[in-house]
Amino acid sequence: MDLPGPALPIDPLLPDLLAALKSRGQAVLQAPPGAGKTTRVPLAMLGHVEGRIVMLEPRRLAARAAAERMAETLGETAGGRVGYRVRGEAKTSRETKIEVVTEGILTRMMQSDPGLEGIGAVIFDEFHERSLNADLGLALILEARAALREDLQLVVMSATLDAAPVAALMGDAPLLTAEGRAFPVDTRWLDTALPARARLPEGVAELTLKALSETEGGVLVFLPGEGEIRRTAALLSPKLPDDVHLQPLFGAMAFKDQRAALTPAPQGRKLVLATSIAETSLTIPDIRVVVDAGQARRARFDPNSGMSRLVTERVSLAEAEQRRGRAGRVAYGTCYRLWTRGQEGALPAFPPAEIETADLTGLALELALWGASALPFLTPPPPGPLAEAQALLRNLGALDGQDRITAHGKAMAALPLHPRLAHMLLRAGQGAAPLAALLAERDILQGAPADLSLRLKALADPRRYQHDHSHPIRRDALERVKQEAKRLARLAPGDQGLDPSDMAALAYPDRIGLRRKGDAPRYLLSGGKGAVFDPADPLAQTRLIVATDLDGDPREARIRQALPISEAALRALFPDLIRWQDLCHWSERDNRILAKSQETLGALVLAERNWSAPPEARARAALDGIRALGLAQCGMSPAARRLQARVALLREEGADLPDVSDAALLERAEDWLLPHLTKIRNAEDLKALDLHEALRNSLDWEQQQRLDHLAPAHFTTPLDRRVPIDYSGGQPEIAVRLQEMFGVTEHPVIGPRRLPLKITLLSPAQRPVQVTTDLPRFWDTSYADVRKDMRGQYPRHPWPENPREADPTLRAKRRGT
Repeated sequence: MDLPGPALPIDPLLPDLLAALKSRGQAVLQAPPGAGKTTRVPLAMLGHVEGRIVMLEPRRLAARAAAERMAETLGETAGGRVGYRVRGEAKTSRETKIEVVTEGILTRMMQSDPGLEGIGAVIFDEFHERSLNADLGLALILEARAALREDLQLVVMSATLDAAPVAALMGDAPLLTAEGRAFPVDTRWLDTALPARARLPEGVAELTLKALSETEGGVLVFLPGEGEIRRTAALLSPKLPDDVHLQPLFGAMAFKDQRAALTPAPQGRKLVLATSIAETSLTIPDIRVVVDAGQARRARFDPNSGMSRLVTERVSLAEAEQRRGRAGRVAYGTCYRLWTRGQEGALPAFPPAEIETADLTGLALELALWGASALPFLTPPPPGPLAEAQALLRNLGALDGQDRITAHGKAMAALPLHPRLAHMLLRAGQGAAPLAALLAERDILQGAPADLSLRLKALADPRRYQHDHSHPIRRDALERVKQEAKRLARLAPGDQGLDPSDMAALAYPDRIGLRRKGDAPRYLLSGGKGAVFDPADPLAQTRLIVATDLDGDPREARIRQALPISEAALRALFPDLIRWQDLCHWSERDNRILAKSQETLGALVLAERNWSAPPEARARAALDGIRALGLAQCGMSPAARRLQARVALLREEGADLPDVSDAALLERAEDWLLPHLTKIRNAEDLKALDLHEALRNSLDWEQQQRLDHLAPAHFTTPLDRRVPIDYSGGQPEIAVRLQEMFGVTEHPVIGPRRLPLKITLLSPAQRPVQVTTDLPRFWDTSYADVRKDMRGQYPRHPWPENPREADPTLRAKRRGT
């Protein structure tokens, strides 16, 4: 197949790819970095597809670069036969046959036209990155192909992905593997691991200088984020040779600055400090050396806190190999790794799919708009985070009670914003566009306090702000926010005249914060989580805030950006959510029942007053107190424990009686215990409670009769006194005064099974003197010795020589007799 430009490793495989598309309509193509798949496959398909070819790229920079490279191959500029569309920018025309787009744009195309009229093929490039939008896009395409467009051609391309599962998901699509054109790369590890507290920029800077001194050609350094890039650049700049040109490369840069990093250096050596944006898709000319810091920054969503945070993690083996391969694109290369060879064995094989770790609110909205209950995902969305996302969407009015999309939800989905910000823009109108743009982009200020109004002032009048404040403005970020604000204003309805605080509360109804009591600036958020200000922050004393940016700590998130808000504003914004509710509960801190009427907004208590709770509510609160303290602390008298033991003994012997262990009793406590708790006020009342009768009444009449018959509660002594029988040791047992058993010639037994009683014989002072299960034998043997000892200690009590014939008694002799 003849294509313009120099031959690339992917070229021999292109006929097989076209044949697979002709016969099956889809294929999975696995090719290493540098094979040329990004620019050659769309061009090869150009004359074989009816309709446009849409290719998805995970990043805006890669989409632009791929389109410009393909257009250059055809001797054209982007916007002709090859164009691109990314957020905020498009270069296409009527002549465009190949359109390179970022992944979210495909979702919008499919939601508006599930049949993708006029499109003949869809290509997913760099699918191994497993972005959330790519996973969703593939699931939507597969469902659309099955239901509407069997003729739609589909190609999934990847560099390091285990491609077999993707091919299986696509109905066992043909799997094609291409060889790369990588030159050998010499990998060099550290001799010893960096100290645990070593700062990354210093370690990377030192390793980079070493690489520059030992090698030739351009150097590409991988760092986790912009902050590390800037700090490393500051360390390197004064130490670099004059012929080394340092260029940063990260996603938040202006496109002209990104393009400069991709352009060959006119002379000398290029040193590019990049994030993972440079791992795939982009070809950076003249790179022969890679320095890998071994870290990547990823978004992690915690469904418990409802917040995402960026975390810095070790790279996976697949990512490390992708980075290493960059050194072998144009010639023999060298890769320096900021870890030891031994540490490499601990790296995971692949990075997690974004759908496993990301905020799923946007995905949940797209699924509701699509109307499918289940889609063919390579990795299904986790149920917990998906449920949290749906709950937020219901709160924003995007979903109804059955999780079906509402008219408001459809309007939200049409906006290129996170659902929170889309809801805010629709409710507040054009006036919310600057705030939406600020919240959607990175912070435009460096080192500023949390007050978001400072950002709004800087956005409205940068010169005046810079004159009045010392916090530097990030000019590149400011320009992006300005452009985004203008674009969003065109999409928004008329301005509703709301304050920025009101707007923020609309977007973050679960992050309205009420300051807790105490000196520390700690807040309870309306969603139930905790948050805290830096104590020195000017907003730290504010009673009510809206937290718009938190670090996502699941225990107590640090507030990075917020706005103060008044209670009056909250009442005007959320009249349907603020309500009085009666609350009667057990306070574990106070060990008593608290009954209050509270005016609440979510988890926040705006006002409170005492409430005379009805008996049933108090009983339920007392039951919570019993669960908190445990039955052992709450009314389980000796009589109740003996009853438990009687039932347990019979259950062990097979009797049909309920389980009355503490755990079982608590599990069904509402059935037998509630009526006895209506007058409880505190822990002291619970401790004074006697649950014997309640426990006995939990048995029906037949069970009570069977229990009394088989395991009687008492033994009647010769003096007609009832002595409780203890069954807790597995054998029925009583304790009784020795004199009370005089005259007994047969050992006592109980029940129809004639269980012998274990008898503890007591002295007149109630101290044990003998334990026996054979009373007649005791009379005949040990009694004489006991009598001898007891007569001396208790001379006024009777100690007859023949206890078999003596009368039982509890009396002592009269004095003088």
